Amino acid sequence: MFIVSLTYLCEMDEIENHLSSHIAYLDRHYAAGHFLASGRKNPRTGGIIIANVESAHVLDGIIAEDPFKINNLAHYEMIEFIPSKVAPPLAFLL
Repeated sequence: MFIVSLTYLCEMDEIENHLSSHIAYLDRHYAAGHFLASGRKNPRTGGIIIANVESAHVLDGIIAEDPFKINNLAHYEMIEFIPSKVAPPLAFLL
């Protein structure tokens, strides 16, 4: 599992110009089972994606498809996370 932290590299109007294609990208990867959660940072300086994929290499390929990455609108930090304890509704993560 990975936590992906996006930090915007541009003004919000440029983010807004690519937001619908970014949302379509997210939807594809939710449907494929790669993403578990995503959302904006507050303040709105970027976002977070929780990804459940088998390796950093696979995640690199997925991130390369993001319109924000393709258009150099965000920096991505990927942190591998191995859950050791979860609340009962999240037991599937173990």
